[in-house]
Amino acid sequence: MATYLVTGANRGIGYEYCRQLQARGEQVIAICRSASEELKHLGVQVEEGIDITSDASVASLRDRLGDTTIDVLINNAGIIKRVTLENLDFESIREQFEVNALGPLRVTHALLPLLKAGSKIALMTSRMGSIADNTSGSSYGYRMSKVALSMAGKSLSLDLKPRAIAVAILHPGLVQSRMTNFSGITPEESVKGLLARIDELTLENTGTFWHANGEMLPW
Repeated sequence: MATYLVTGANRGIGYEYCRQLQARGEQVIAICRSASEELKHLGVQVEEGIDITSDASVASLRDRLGDTTIDVLINNAGIIKRVTLENLDFESIREQFEVNALGPLRVTHALLPLLKAGSKIALMTSRMGSIADNTSGSSYGYRMSKVALSMAGKSLSLDLKPRAIAVAILHPGLVQSRMTNFSGITPEESVKGLLARIDELTLENTGTFWHANGEMLPW
């Protein structure tokens, strides 16, 4: 049994991570701002009231966890807001950077003392953060913040390799959720693939940008 910590765990992909991990017998710590009823009844450890954009809130999470060892840190929390060239909302872009890029880095940095040699970090980025794959434009805040997150993941993979901590940069696919207006594959199917990528993560393939289905994605 390994200990997995999942951010953004109250619904969607985050909740499904918790559900599948709990079902296979792992120890799960679910992190969220406000827990859904489904999450509360799942039978995992829930730490709510955590805002990943706040230094103080993330520090309080670190304090709550005490000397818990984290085997796998899954940075899943994120937001998407539609920002077009015609509606260039800079405040929205800043907010997406705070949640999607700085938040996961903040959490990872704060919880590093709880990781050990052999621990893993997963960053939930997006194919929309691929420069090479961008053929439709728009979505400025989301695309830009996910590029930043992927770059953070690549740097973390290099900086943490000497500590024997591997990093996966993951795209879940187009998943049925509020963020996608419930179009695409099911969260169950997506997370099944994502967990396979995390299970396969080693120091040899650390820093790889993967689709949940195993495809290596372009930068």
